[in-house]
Order: sequence, then C-alpha cells, then structure tokens
Amino acid sequence: MYNPLVMAYMGDTIYERYVREYLIKKGLCKIGDLQKESLNYVSAKSQRKHLERLESENFFTEEEIEIIKWGRNAKGAKSKSADIVTYRLATGFEALIGKLYFDGNNKRIDEIMGAVLGGE
Repeated sequence: MYNPLVMAYMGDTIYERYVREYLIKKGLCKIGDLQKESLNYVSAKSQRKHLERLESENFFTEEEIEIIKWGRNAKGAKSKSADIVTYRLATGFEALIGKLYFDGNNKRIDEIMGAVLGGE
C-alpha cells in the first residue's frame, strides 16, 4: 500500500490541474482572477466543503470512503491556514485522488472532479 501523505501530495497536483483547466476554459484570463477563483476549490476549507457535499450525496464507494479515512488519519504536517479537522479531511480527499491516479483510474477522477466543478 502506498503512503497516504504521498498519495495526497500527488492528489493535490491532479486536483489543482483540473481546477486550473476548468477556470481557463471558463474564460478567466487574468492571473489574479484565476488565483482568486481557484480558492473556491483548492483551499482546505473548499475541499472539505466539496468532500462533505459529495459524501452527503452518497457519491463515493465504500472503498473510496476507506481511502479518504486512510488519508485523513495519516500523521503529517499541520496547516497554518486551516483547523486540523478541515486540513485532515482535505488530505483524505487528496489521498483519494492520488490513489485513483496511481491505480490508473482516470475515469473515476473525471467523475469526481466533474461533480466538484459542476456541483457549485
């Protein structure tokens, strides 16, 4: 099994790429606007909000919930910009994205990110 914090590290990159692509395709062209709008998706607080919404909609499989918990419970650095619960939930969400990526399950990443980006 992979290290959950390594999966979250990779998941953060994949997650942010989707957000950046989405915002550019949405027509944002100024860097300041892109940075500001991206915070609605990439901050720990935003990731927690999207994760909890998807959980309330029973979006995730049991296996995915276990991966989120695995990432959430990993011991790691603390965030300076978010409380510990928010930071850990965001880490769990990123770990799921990273694990799916390394498993080659890009279709499921597309579905998750589609739900995040389309479910505002």
